[in-house]
Amino acid sequence: MSRPRKCRRVCHFPQTLAFYPEGDEGNLAGKDVILTLDEYETIRLIDHEGFSQEQCGSQMGIARTTVQQIYADARKKLADVLVEGRSLRIQGGDYRLCDGSGQFCAFKDCCRHPGNPTYHIPKGENQMRIAVTYENGEIFQHFGRTEAFKIYDVEEGKVVSSQVVSTNGSGHGALAGVLTSLKADVLICGGIGGGAQAALAEAGIKLYGGASGSADEAVESYLAGNLAFDPDVHCDHHGEHHHEGGTCGEHGCGGHDGGHHCHS
Repeated sequence: MSRPRKCRRVCHFPQTLAFYPEGDEGNLAGKDVILTLDEYETIRLIDHEGFSQEQCGSQMGIARTTVQQIYADARKKLADVLVEGRSLRIQGGDYRLCDGSGQFCAFKDCCRHPGNPTYHIPKGENQMRIAVTYENGEIFQHFGRTEAFKIYDVEEGKVVSSQVVSTNGSGHGALAGVLTSLKADVLICGGIGGGAQAALAEAGIKLYGGASGSADEAVESYLAGNLAFDPDVHCDHHGEHHHEGGTCGEHGCGGHDGGHHCHS
């Protein structure tokens, strides 16, 4: 009997979950190249962050030889996409999302790192915390670009405190990590992409997207049970980038399909 594969630690879901050749978007069903989340992470760490394979292995919690194989598989898939003009989807794999714990986390400024207290705001044991994408009193409409969340602590159905928290430049999938560190239970927002939706679902944060107007009034409406939102929300601010690979909801919601998810 073969040994089970060790789960690979992934920092966060990618910003974009699908890429299509120009002019062929949505017309290549069954021909997609599937890049798993752990394969994506080796590309991100080695090629984008400049990690060595040994450093990549430490960050992902796996051996360097395992990194070599995952990385080689990932590079071959990317070559097939570029040379053959095939579409690419990122989903599945043997992975667990990083919670910032453990001695191997290399990103000291990560919102989930225990050494970074920025988002470790005390929360009462019986409180619910609602986060809203926020700008000038309104619900900011593009989750991945939000520069601040307004968080509301609720007890016995009433808001007992609120404050505005900067995202410090975090974007897209990484914002789910910010919300996790904030111990948010609910997110109210406008448009939101498939990768971020998958990350929120993984974190157990309930999403109410497609909302607009005053942030304070939206929270009051939520507590009253009559918040207007869109259960099928998808982000549309990338529309001009679809042929460059931008996708927000329609092709990117399969991030969990076929994957093996590990829980520590």
